[in-house]
Amino acid sequence: MTDKTQQIELLRFTTAGSVDDGKSTLIGRMLYDSKSIFEDQMEAVERASENRGDEEVDLALLTDGLRAEREQKITIDVAYRYFATPKRKFIIADTPGHIQYTRNMVTGASTAELAIILIDARKGVLTQSKRHGFLATLLRIPHLVVAINKMDLVDYAQDVYEQIVQDYTEFAHLLNVQDVTFIPVSALRGDNVVEKSEKMPWYDGPTLLHHLENVNVGASLNNVDFRYPVQYVLRPNQNFRGYAGQIASGRIAKGEEVVILPSGLSSKVESVVTSDGELDAANVGDSIVLTLEDEIDISRGDMIVRTNNLPQKSNRVDATLCWMSEEPMKPRGQYWVQHTTRLVSGFISELNYKIDVDTMHREDAESLKLNEIGRIQLTTTQPLYYDRYQINRATGSFILIDPATNNTVAAGMIRGKSRNVDQLREGEVDTSPSRPKSSNVVWEQEGISLAQREERNGHKAAVLWFTGLSGSGKSTIAKKLEQRLFADGVHTTYLDGDNLRHGLNGDLGFSSADRQENIRRASELAKLSFAHGNVTLACFISPFTADRRFARGLVPDGRFLEIYVKCDLDVVKRRDTKGFYAKAIAGEIADFTGISSPYEEPENAELVVETDIQSVDEIVEQILAALYERGILPNK
Repeated sequence: MTDKTQQIELLRFTTAGSVDDGKSTLIGRMLYDSKSIFEDQMEAVERASENRGDEEVDLALLTDGLRAEREQKITIDVAYRYFATPKRKFIIADTPGHIQYTRNMVTGASTAELAIILIDARKGVLTQSKRHGFLATLLRIPHLVVAINKMDLVDYAQDVYEQIVQDYTEFAHLLNVQDVTFIPVSALRGDNVVEKSEKMPWYDGPTLLHHLENVNVGASLNNVDFRYPVQYVLRPNQNFRGYAGQIASGRIAKGEEVVILPSGLSSKVESVVTSDGELDAANVGDSIVLTLEDEIDISRGDMIVRTNNLPQKSNRVDATLCWMSEEPMKPRGQYWVQHTTRLVSGFISELNYKIDVDTMHREDAESLKLNEIGRIQLTTTQPLYYDRYQINRATGSFILIDPATNNTVAAGMIRGKSRNVDQLREGEVDTSPSRPKSSNVVWEQEGISLAQREERNGHKAAVLWFTGLSGSGKSTIAKKLEQRLFADGVHTTYLDGDNLRHGLNGDLGFSSADRQENIRRASELAKLSFAHGNVTLACFISPFTADRRFARGLVPDGRFLEIYVKCDLDVVKRRDTKGFYAKAIAGEIADFTGISSPYEEPENAELVVETDIQSVDEIVEQILAALYERGILPNK
C-alpha cells in the first residue's frame, strides 16, 4: 500500500428521508456511476430486477440486503457500504425512512460527519423530512445535505426546487444548523449525482459526489481534549505493561504528563506503541498502546487524560435519550450504563419530558416507548468521566443495557451535570447544607474545655467516620474497635445510622435532601461528642462526598479520620443480611445506595479497609495503629 493511499481521507455519512424518497437508489447510483461495484454484484442486481419484473435495473438492490427489504422495496435495517474515489474513502450508512425505524437512524448517524436528507420533489418537505433534520442536529452532525430527488418527475422545474429550499431553510433556522447544502438530483437518471446534469442548467452548484469529496472532514472531531478510555491491559511479560485502546479525542505524545481516572494518580507517557512500532505522538482515532513511567494499577474502564485538561465527573447527568427497545422504559428501573469502556449500574431518576420530533414540542410523559426521544436525568452508582456531547461526541454519549436480557435499549447524549444536582455536590460553593436557622439563640460554651477533658481522659478526641455501602461491615468493625478502646479505658461514643433513624432522624426519608439532612444532624452530634473529649465512632453510608466534607469541617484538622470500608458490590449483595438488596433490586425500596442511588467513593480517605479480603481483627489492628501513629491514643 502506498503512502498516498494510507493518507487518503475518510468521510462517514448517513442517508435518511421519507419512505420511497430514493435513498437506496441514490447510493446505488453513486456506487454505479463512480465504478465502485464489481461485475458479479451488478449481475446479481440485474437478475434480481428481472425476477421481480422490473423494466429497468433497480440500483437500490445494491444496498437493500435483507430479503424483507427486497420483497417490500423498503429499507429496514442500517445498510453500511464502502467505496472510494481517488480523493476520498467513504463509509455510507443507509438508514430507514419509516417512522418506526428512528432508532436505526440514530445508530447509523452516531458516527457520521455528514447527513444526506432526501426529499421527494413531488411531495415537498414532509414531517419525516423535518424529523430526520432534527435527529441529525440532535446528533451534532456538522454537515447537512438536502438532496431534492426525483427532479425528473417534475420536469426539472427550477421553481419546485426553490420552493423546497425556502421551506426547508425556514425549518433549519429552528435547528441552528451551521452548514446546509441543497442539491437537485435524479437518483434514477443520475442527474447531479456523479456527473453534472444538462437538464438543470439553472443549477450552478456542485454535484453530490463532488461535494462529498470536498467537504471539510474532521469538523466534528475533538482534537483538543485528550481522552483515552482503556480497553485492555497488556502484560505479555514482566518487562512490559501497556494499556490498549483508541484515542477518543485529542492527541498525546511521549513525555506528556497524564492523570488516570478514577484513581487520580499521575505519571508520564513513556512510549506510544503500535503494531508498526513506536510513535512520537498519536491523534484522535488512533488505536495504540500506551506505557507509563510509573507502575499504576489501571484496568478496563479507567480513563487516561492530561493533567491540566480533565473531563467532568458526576454520578448524575442531564441527557437526551432515544429509546430503542420494544419494551418501554421502566421509570427508575435499573440498567447498565456503557460509557466509553466503562460499564456501571444506573437508573433513570427523572424523565423531564419527551420530544415530539414532528413539531419539536415538549410533552409530559411517564415513560418512553420505541423510537421516542426524551430528556432525562441519569443517576449512576459510580461516577462517569465525560464531556458534553456538544463538544465531544465520543465521551458525551452512552448506551443503556437491560441487565436481564443484555439488549441495548437506549442511546443517550450527555448535556451536562444533572439539573437536580446543584454545585454543592461538586464542592464549587460553600459545603454547608442550607437549612432553617433558629433565631434568638446564643451558643453556650462548655464549662470544661476540650483540653481539660483530654488531659483527664489520657487521650485525644477524634471522629472516626466509617463510610461504605450497606452490608460492607462498617458497624461490625466499629463495634469491635469500640470494645478494644473501652477495654483500654478510652472514652467513646458510638453513632449508627439505623439507630439515629429510630429516634433523632426518625422523621427523614431517603431522598437526596433527606439523606443530606440525616448526615447533617449526625455530623452535628459527632461534633458535640468530640467537644466532650470522646473518640466518636460514626457509622453512616454517607454516599455523597460533599456531606462527608461537611462532617469533616466541623472538627479540627487531624482529628477527623475518614475510614472507607470498601467491599465489592457483588459481595454485599450476596451477604444481604437484612434483605435490603433483594428488595431494592425488586423495586420495593426506592433510592437504595448501590442499586438505585449512587455512592461516591472517597478519593482521599485517611484509611481504606477492604472487608472482602481482610478480616475484622486485621482491620481493627490497622485502625488502632493509625490512632497511635497520629497521637490520638498515647503510645503504650
